[in-house]
Amino acid sequence: MTAIPSLLADYERDGVAIVRGFLSPGEVAAIRAELDRYIREDLPSKPLDARTLEADEKTVRNLWRLEQHSGYFREFAHRADLLAVIAPLVKGEPVLAGVETFNKPARIGSGVPPHQDNAYFCQDPPDMLTVWIAIDAVTEANGPVTYLKGSHRLGPLPTRPSGVRGNSIGLAETPEAGEAERLVALLEPGDASIHHCETIHYSAPNTTDQARLGFLLVYRGSHTVTDPARKDAYSVAAAMTPPA
Repeated sequence: MTAIPSLLADYERDGVAIVRGFLSPGEVAAIRAELDRYIREDLPSKPLDARTLEADEKTVRNLWRLEQHSGYFREFAHRADLLAVIAPLVKGEPVLAGVETFNKPARIGSGVPPHQDNAYFCQDPPDMLTVWIAIDAVTEANGPVTYLKGSHRLGPLPTRPSGVRGNSIGLAETPEAGEAERLVALLEPGDASIHHCETIHYSAPNTTDQARLGFLLVYRGSHTVTDPARKDAYSVAAAMTPPA
């Protein structure tokens, strides 16, 4: 992975940046194979909070805390080339905060309500981000993530419990945004969107026959600290719709 022109400028201006070819086809294939193996062989023995299921109570919606449960994914997320890309965006030394998936399986993949990730992360200052890597193609039809460009400059907005398992806390009210302010992240396998933890985003359910698997790496700057009040609000919402 080499330096990515305009990444910092796009990220600071819009709160989100699209990077084409972030991972090679071989890297994407290896991640897919390891996720399939992990779900098949390892996940049954992991704690319940290692995953969220879809409404059918058997299909994986999310995998959580892969950095704790898998040496493969922990090592991947600490690659020096990845950390070099992340460091300027988090304004300091990157600290891995999570490795997870949003599987969005075909026909039953549930939607994600409008939210800011820092309602979950609760970090101050908000120098934290998510690298959202497409393992499957992300199309207009299968539930792409939509970002509200520039919304990271609004700061933390009021929240309420969403009742959605895997996305338990959402915005109390979503700001109005025109088409020019919306970035719909249509991605090919290996492409990535990198978004600030206070950028508003959401996605629709997947009603198509095409799965939409996303592999996520979450980092914060080493200088950030947890805000107790935000953490309390998140804990209330998560308790209503565990595990997240």
